[in-house]
Amino acid sequence: MQEYKPVKEGKVREIYDIGDSLIMTATDRISAFDVILKNKVTDKGAILTRMSKFWFDFTKDILPNHMISTDVADMPEFFRSERFDGNSMKCQKLNMLPVECIVRGYITGSGWASYQKNGTVCGIRLPEGLKESEKLPEPIYTPSTKAEIGDHDENVSYEQTVELLEKQFPGRGEEYASKLRDYTLALYKKCAEYAYSRGIIIADTKFEFGLDEEGNVILADEMLTPDSSRFWPLEGYEPGKSQPSYDKQFVRDWLKANPDSDYLLPDEVIEKTVEKYKEAFELLTGSKF
Repeated sequence: MQEYKPVKEGKVREIYDIGDSLIMTATDRISAFDVILKNKVTDKGAILTRMSKFWFDFTKDILPNHMISTDVADMPEFFRSERFDGNSMKCQKLNMLPVECIVRGYITGSGWASYQKNGTVCGIRLPEGLKESEKLPEPIYTPSTKAEIGDHDENVSYEQTVELLEKQFPGRGEEYASKLRDYTLALYKKCAEYAYSRGIIIADTKFEFGLDEEGNVILADEMLTPDSSRFWPLEGYEPGKSQPSYDKQFVRDWLKANPDSDYLLPDEVIEKTVEKYKEAFELLTGSKF
């Protein structure tokens, strides 16, 4: 049996090259503030993978995505074990684009902090008088660069994404930048509307894209998971304060309140995080985890 080693290891994911395609494995690691925590969150990888699969299927009418299969029977023998079953996805190889495509439908987090200072979010002027967690008149596209582990992503303007992509693809920077923006907004609008009907507000999220061999834009990485998005319960939603959430905010809040924790979480925080992830998965997909 051929053994495989990850060709790339992110904060949460491991990527294996199997020749004609890739295997993307979501581990049970959890990160916050760009640091990998010392705990593992049981079943987290499987929840993220199944949630991404759900959204990839749901949005393939907008654009193609990189998912080939989540069944380990379709993967080399090395991956047909408990370690990979349920949390791995066989994916198309792509030339990944160097932009994190962030979309915000509600004002919260760093966006709210920025708005309070000068009425803008990532340089975009917003109407006066917005409250914390309020829905924006229209979702806004606020891209950033992709940082290496340990570094922070940097917000960039749409014009800067054109320049960034132009350097990599001379003559096509504007075309690719506008496609990323338009796809990001179209994906968010369709999915946020659906999630709202299931009792979940998607406050913001990020998407990543790559190019196939023909130069077509393909949706990649993970999609609308609690790791890459802010999910709020619709029940009890009220602008003017921060909202309870189904994502890592619970972990972030605990770490902020316990600065000497050395990134080690107590068991009850881990259990509550798993519960939140499962609850979000079941509400959105309509199936039991």
